[in-house]
Amino acid sequence: MSTTSIPEILWQPSEEFIQNSNLKHYLNWLETRHGFSFDSYEAAWQWSVDYPADFWKSLWEYFEIKSYTPFNTVISGDQMPDMQWFEGSTLNYAEHIFRKATADHPAIIFRSERHEISEMSWESLTTKVASMKAYLASIGVRSGDRVVAYLPNIPEASIAFLAACSLGAIWSSCSPDFGSNSVIDRFSQIEPKVLFAVDGYQYGGKVFSKVEVVNELIDNLPTLERVVYLPYLDEHASTDQISKGILWDDAIAVKGGELTFESVPFGHPIWVLYSSGTTGIPKAITHSHGGVLLEHLKYVAFHNDVKPGERFFWFSTTGWMMWNFVQASLLGGATIVLYDGSPGFPDMNVLWDFAEKAKITHFGTSAPFIVACMKKDMKPGTDFDLSAMRSIGSTGSPLPPDAFAYVYEHIKNDLWLCSMAGGTDVCTAWVGGCPFEPVYLGEIQCRCLGASLHAYDENGQPIINAVGEMVINKPMPSMPIYFWNDEKMKRYTSSYFEMYEGQWRHGDWVKVTDRGTLIIYGRSDATLNRGGVRIGTAEIYRAINKIDEIADSLIVNIDLEGGRDYMPLFVVLGEGKTLNDDLLLKVKKTLRTECSPRHVPDEVIEIKEVPYTISGKKLEAPVKKILMGVDVEIAAKKDSMKNPGALEFFIEFGKGLDQ
Repeated sequence: MSTTSIPEILWQPSEEFIQNSNLKHYLNWLETRHGFSFDSYEAAWQWSVDYPADFWKSLWEYFEIKSYTPFNTVISGDQMPDMQWFEGSTLNYAEHIFRKATADHPAIIFRSERHEISEMSWESLTTKVASMKAYLASIGVRSGDRVVAYLPNIPEASIAFLAACSLGAIWSSCSPDFGSNSVIDRFSQIEPKVLFAVDGYQYGGKVFSKVEVVNELIDNLPTLERVVYLPYLDEHASTDQISKGILWDDAIAVKGGELTFESVPFGHPIWVLYSSGTTGIPKAITHSHGGVLLEHLKYVAFHNDVKPGERFFWFSTTGWMMWNFVQASLLGGATIVLYDGSPGFPDMNVLWDFAEKAKITHFGTSAPFIVACMKKDMKPGTDFDLSAMRSIGSTGSPLPPDAFAYVYEHIKNDLWLCSMAGGTDVCTAWVGGCPFEPVYLGEIQCRCLGASLHAYDENGQPIINAVGEMVINKPMPSMPIYFWNDEKMKRYTSSYFEMYEGQWRHGDWVKVTDRGTLIIYGRSDATLNRGGVRIGTAEIYRAINKIDEIADSLIVNIDLEGGRDYMPLFVVLGEGKTLNDDLLLKVKKTLRTECSPRHVPDEVIEIKEVPYTISGKKLEAPVKKILMGVDVEIAAKKDSMKNPGALEFFIEFGKGLDQ
């Protein structure tokens, strides 16, 4: 019996839902093939982390991984991060995607602020990828070369990735809302041979030319040999605007013939992703073909329950790992659904309208988007036909309990809410959905199969029903193979393994309940420590989200001399609202009631906007550094920000603080 209060159950899977799930099919197969039988999901999870070699080998067999050579051992090495997986095997991630090609449903559905809904068949996708692959090969791109993209979330980005991947080339991308310095900081580390780029993009009804930025990239990436230039903003754009250029249409006109795939070792790099880059040079996080192939097959099939022909959408840009994860849904035979533009233009209904018209099955978004819909009292379930939708995913930041309730009250009451958390580091989620379990208010359903995740106390011991450091104490194949140009893996080791030798410390606060559910409390490096009590920032935001007068907020805690601290709460007010005594009292009462007296800030300060990274994360740690006197150029990377002007307030405010 649980030793903590059990929150409300918002959704319970039917027996039919459970029996028809991919997870149930796998467990039945596991019992028939290997004699393993489990009476609960938790028992299956425990087996998967106690016997990792058996578990990951079972996935190899279950998903019928196509390898051109046999593997010697499943896993070898003494401890993380020095682990090797499926040594001896050779395969290709893209080949496993095209094993699902079919005439029964489209491969891609696309819409943007500039384009109505369109579909691309698997036949068309195959032909275009084969042609682009042939072009890349014709200019000397080989396995191991780097191919990078400065493209929006459009079908051409998927085509370019799959073409590069089929060759064994290493992919990396940034969205065109990144500034030139941020892109150069990323791409220059990996010395690319080819760049895919657009002339511009549209967001929120406004057009943004990127011709100048593309030329800056060309000038600052000396290894570039060719630029495949896509006229996206201006159909008449030409290569006269740039050097080393060929138009997309001319490149893809090369006859590709039959699409073939270069087999590469299991640990061969597939792509390079990057840390947010808000401080310092971004970490060039490198993943492997085989590692993400197994992980993505597992998550998409078992924790999202994606089935062939279903339509999988996640609002993302090409600069966020969720873009890569969307491509992974093709592994499950799904149709990927892409949107390019603002989720708030012409109004907040645009994605719900898209969900109706595209008949989206799995709708992925972020916690801030759901909270914003809730704040506006929107009722998508009433205003749109969401009958095709059977799951909604949320990630990027913790989803507050009232947003959980909002999903079931105003989006769809029989929806499977798959809140998930993971990150760029592994290009997947550690924790997420389980088709066997109920959805509890404010809680993530489960630890994913193969993810030996625990909450550790200050003594490095696993704890239950209490907040602790998120630690993964068993290896997973989608952990990075290395950071690019990281001598002796120094940055890699310091990023994850300094606190607990041989164990991955992720940098989040988490609570694991005795029911196997989880609550994420935000980044541990942005944690508020008041009187020895650790407070996750997400606790503050969950409470503040209940105050209608406040549209957004940011909280930090600053250590001052003499053992003192100062915890200001910065708030963005709703239209027409004022920060008067009544609202101040409401803030304090809400935090005291919902959380504790320690959660009540020392001061509530009105700001015009909260600073965000381009990927939608609040800049808590950089703001804290600025308020503590760190130079803004050191504290934050403005080119990686959505709204760098938002920092000006904190620069001025920090000057008046008594350190």
